[in-house]
Amino acid sequence: MEKKYTGFLKIMSHLILETMSKADYSSLFNDFVESEFFLIDGDSLLITCACERSLKPGQSLHFFYLVERYLLDVISKGGQFAIVFFKDAEYAYFNVPELLTLRTALILHLQKNTTVEVWTKFSNCLSEEWNICLGQSCPYFLILADEGLNDLQTHLFNFVVIQAWAAKVNIVLFSGQTSDILRLYAYFMQSSHGMQMFFKENKRMIMIVYKSLIQQLEKYRDMALAHLFGDLKFNDMEEKVCETVSLLKQLWPEGSDIRCVFCVTSCSLFLEMYHCYLESREKGASEEMSKVKQKTDNCLTLKDMEDFCKLHCLSVALLLHVPLSQRARSRFITANWIQDLKTVLKMKKWCEYFILSNLDMFESWSLNLLHLSDLSDEPLLRNIAFYYENENKEGLDLNVGDAIMNEYVHLWDTVSKLVRKFDVGKPIPLRTTKVHFLEKTPSPIKESSQEMMPNLGFIPMSCNLVDEFTGDILKDLPFLMSDDPIVTSLVKHKEFDELVHWHSHRPLSDDYDRTKVNSGDRRDPNHLKRLQKYHSFQRFYGESLESVTSKTITTQGPKPKKDCIKSKSTKAHETKAEIIKRENKKRLIAEEEQKEEQKWNALSFSIEEEMRKNVDSGMKKLEEFLKSCKSRSVKAQVERVGLQACLKAWKEHCQAEGETTKDLSIAVNMMKRIHSLLDKHSELLQEADQKLIARCLKYLGFCELAVSLYPTQDASDGIKMKKKNKYSVGIGPARFQLQYMGHYLIREERKDPDPRVQDFIPDTWQRELLDVVDNYESAVIVAPTSSGKTYASYYCMEKVLKESDEGVVVYVAPTKALVNQVAATVEYRYAKNMPAGESLCGVFTRDYRHDALNCQVLITVPACFEILLLAPHRQNWVKRIRYVIFDEVHCLGGEIGAEIWEHLLVMIRCPFLALSATISNPQHLTEWLQSVKRYWKQVDSTMEERTVSKRTGTSRGSYYKDQAQARQSYKVRLDHNNCMMEVLLQFLFHK
Repeated sequence: MEKKYTGFLKIMSHLILETMSKADYSSLFNDFVESEFFLIDGDSLLITCACERSLKPGQSLHFFYLVERYLLDVISKGGQFAIVFFKDAEYAYFNVPELLTLRTALILHLQKNTTVEVWTKFSNCLSEEWNICLGQSCPYFLILADEGLNDLQTHLFNFVVIQAWAAKVNIVLFSGQTSDILRLYAYFMQSSHGMQMFFKENKRMIMIVYKSLIQQLEKYRDMALAHLFGDLKFNDMEEKVCETVSLLKQLWPEGSDIRCVFCVTSCSLFLEMYHCYLESREKGASEEMSKVKQKTDNCLTLKDMEDFCKLHCLSVALLLHVPLSQRARSRFITANWIQDLKTVLKMKKWCEYFILSNLDMFESWSLNLLHLSDLSDEPLLRNIAFYYENENKEGLDLNVGDAIMNEYVHLWDTVSKLVRKFDVGKPIPLRTTKVHFLEKTPSPIKESSQEMMPNLGFIPMSCNLVDEFTGDILKDLPFLMSDDPIVTSLVKHKEFDELVHWHSHRPLSDDYDRTKVNSGDRRDPNHLKRLQKYHSFQRFYGESLESVTSKTITTQGPKPKKDCIKSKSTKAHETKAEIIKRENKKRLIAEEEQKEEQKWNALSFSIEEEMRKNVDSGMKKLEEFLKSCKSRSVKAQVERVGLQACLKAWKEHCQAEGETTKDLSIAVNMMKRIHSLLDKHSELLQEADQKLIARCLKYLGFCELAVSLYPTQDASDGIKMKKKNKYSVGIGPARFQLQYMGHYLIREERKDPDPRVQDFIPDTWQRELLDVVDNYESAVIVAPTSSGKTYASYYCMEKVLKESDEGVVVYVAPTKALVNQVAATVEYRYAKNMPAGESLCGVFTRDYRHDALNCQVLITVPACFEILLLAPHRQNWVKRIRYVIFDEVHCLGGEIGAEIWEHLLVMIRCPFLALSATISNPQHLTEWLQSVKRYWKQVDSTMEERTVSKRTGTSRGSYYKDQAQARQSYKVRLDHNNCMMEVLLQFLFHK
């Protein structure tokens, strides 16, 4: 490559490295938040997993496990992505053919055996097709490796980075990625205007340098092939593969497993290629081959390679029959292949690559591709080679069983039929030569495998908490004996109380004790004055935030449930007078309906005649009759007649010649009739009525609504596609109703007051929130701002304040500013005569605390609430908590402090309200919280059974505590209110 091209590659590398040093380390996507679509570079994924330290060399199954583990982790966190493999990236592996085979197998595995989207149609990152694809898919970022196997591959990655930045796609690096339960962290390099301008100004140079780089890589490929296959070119090898595959289809017409096919085709193709290689070497066909001959005088013979292929076939037979658990216990052979075999193995890997890259020739054949990830196991092959070179000579017999041996014989017989130029010999014996394929080393087997393994097991212990949590699981686990040296060597320490320090026996302290107390020392003579000033400021601040009047709370105690059984039993038996009254009422209703029906029969002819002449005037008379009619069945009959008249008028109107614009008043009348039938008379509708309504909707062009109402398709009743535009109103159903029927679509509002609310009349959704609190249930409340979420929390506080002086409500807010605001509001809203030493409202933040543990309403931040929940000496206070209110619970999906919100939601035992306006998938959050509550319900029921006989009423507030525990519900409801959605849904139809 020319110097100027090399210099430009250095400029690109320097630019990327400079940006890399400034990359942000952040979370790629959050939980409970919809993630953006992004891309993963397939070659970067390949290199990252292939260079994993834990990967065993030559074991493809381990490699595929690493790939799938990473992808599964990304998918479980909500990642939406596609993997892209560029065709030109293949050139970077021609010096490492084993990775070339692995790359091809990876692409096939992802395409055939997974649901991951894989893109392989793009030649390179600078192609026009790739640029168009980025514009259409709009990926947020591209995950890429910052370094390749060599400098040439690193340059290819650099071109991808530069082009991605030019297309306004950000770059995320594979190196340095870490993952936890919710998030994936990585180095994030954002696209900038400077990067885009660099590509625009140097686009021509970038294209030239890239083309020169690919040409150089093509030369390396041809050199690698020439060194191994002589005069055979790339296309010649593909033709050889086609011949082998065609012959195999004739031998195995019923199809087979990919491992068997891969084994016999690669071995047969490799033996033929090696035979040609030896022939050209003996003849000395060219000067280049003569040089190779001088360097490889001691190369392996064809018989040696036949023996090696037999070992390979036996290893594949073992793969087919030996379970993975036994393969994992095989010895680890440290001896490497001899140098002559390493060179020959490259030729075999090339043959394997050519077979996998032409796998599309098997499309018309029954080929099972499930085991693409387990095509070979080099450690197993080394074990077999080690056995035949060492242990078999010493008389150790290897009995693999008839099934495995028959499989091996079948594979080798197929290889012998595929190789037509010479005889490859019989399958048995496996070794006919004395050449050692493994190097002779002092310790060919890993020493650690020969050491005595210590006894493995759990140390026996007794703990009620562990026994309760694990249940019967411990019975199946191995435990050490009490006289085991490991157990006897343990030093038994003296038990100590966790409430004091072990060395000084002073009471344990936590962040609560270390937080500054806002009220100061109570012995200070100015303490009461400062306290009075604090409360005055809080009430003044709260009054500026709220427009409601302050309320004085009086303790009322828990309300006893009404005796509903008695009232029901009294109503179960009616008196004779009540029965006569009920029968007379039914008779009067029937007579009234009969009169209404007679009246309609008398007027129907004139009204129908009027509608035929003029739809509008006819509809007015019809609606006048509906206003005076009281019978629901007659009303439904009148509505059907009106709908049929509207449909007929609409069809005649649309078929009229010279009609350029449609009179939508007819369509509006038709929709009014449909609304009335569906909303007011749905239970009276028959199948014919539903069919009529669906027919009307189709004529208006609302096919989706028609199908949802009456899914059955009737060919005789359908509207031809050619006439669809002739009758259609031209817009969708929702837009049509909003634009032309707004004054007919009145939103229903409740006008009956609720005794629980004095300041306004709550709607149905707000009443449901109050019912949640009354039933001691938990709820996830998702609603826009100013829709009533906070009022439900204040009602919860008021309810607990009225019940007793013991219960505590904890209000968790994400920021200290919001804590101060809510605390001031509570101070202003409520007043209550508290016992001595107690207060109504308290605050606990990292900066200060005020009456945190002696209040009934605690306003705090998540971290401080977690401190109190986990403190052993605060558990008496924790048992007093009756409700927890989580404001802005969508912080659960944030990057900082999200785990604390999760801890709190899992630890609390009482009901809770989770408030938010911006949760995108509240159903998933609710399902998770329901699973948490189910767990605590099971735990509480188990503990109640164990302690039911020990309950006493001597402790402070124990009666109320038991009553509150009995009333607690473990239900978690989802109350999702979206005002705009509610309005639109009322304009659409209900089934």
